[in-house]
Amino acid sequence: METNFNAKLEKDNRINALFDFYGSLLTPKQADYIRQYYADDLSLGEISENFQVSRQAVYDNLRRTEMTLEKYEERMGLYQKFVTRNHLIDELAQTIQTKHPHDQTLNGLIERLEKLEEN
Repeated sequence: METNFNAKLEKDNRINALFDFYGSLLTPKQADYIRQYYADDLSLGEISENFQVSRQAVYDNLRRTEMTLEKYEERMGLYQKFVTRNHLIDELAQTIQTKHPHDQTLNGLIERLEKLEEN
């Protein structure tokens, strides 16, 4: 059961991230459905009431929109580049802190990078 929860959480996080990168490329209706389902955590029933359509229509639209977001990622790879860049920055920071713990300049750069990641 925990595995299903973790899989759903990973999917939700991925869709939210893809939406952050590619949401502006979606139609307003697609963006509204994704936002309400993933960011606002509304149920299919609640969204169907908001749009006066069936739950099945909401479900179908969500699945198509998820596929659209995944296709954008396949073509452009912005999210994967972002993830890879962040992993490399983390590795670099760990290496610097391990091999040059007293270097003020390098540690200052790490702090600036960490602040950038927070924003």
